[in-house]
Amino acid sequence: MRHIRRPASLQALLALTSVVLLLSLPLDVMAESFSGKVIDVVDGDTIIVLDEPHQHKVKLLGIDAPENRQPYGAESQAMLAELIAGETVVVAFTERDKQKRLIGKVIFKGQDVSYLQLQHGMAWSYQHHQKLQEAEDRSLYVHTEKLARKLKIGLWADKWPQAPWAFRKKAEIQRKAAIKSKAAHSQ
Repeated sequence: MRHIRRPASLQALLALTSVVLLLSLPLDVMAESFSGKVIDVVDGDTIIVLDEPHQHKVKLLGIDAPENRQPYGAESQAMLAELIAGETVVVAFTERDKQKRLIGKVIFKGQDVSYLQLQHGMAWSYQHHQKLQEAEDRSLYVHTEKLARKLKIGLWADKWPQAPWAFRKKAEIQRKAAIKSKAAHSQ
């Protein structure tokens, strides 16, 4: 019986798979990339990845998940953690957002993590990132969100789910009103 040589570890295989995936991305989309271990899942669309010795805060490209303090926020975070917490991922990114997070396409075991969050009904397709995405990804994300809505998967089981950007805007208005009210009462 002849033995077939296998990679020394699963991590080596993942790294090789990741390189192949990254090489298949168009160069104009993929400015930089790295692989690292997911050491924290901040919420349903933000992770912290350790790329020794650096830690990177990464916003998943193309999706917006519920905030932790809004309905389905905890469920979205838990789903993302179940998918990739403690795992090695590849991040391909082109820029940072105003919070200085890398905006990146995150790949785990050959799968697009943003797509998986949409498939599980744990996020919205985020139009704000469209210019950073390939046309195929934009189309896939929108279609996947529509399908999850139709099948009432995840947050789409709620009759009136509130988009995270609307939740953030409402919270900001309330915060400003509270500051204004406090200032008026202190005079």
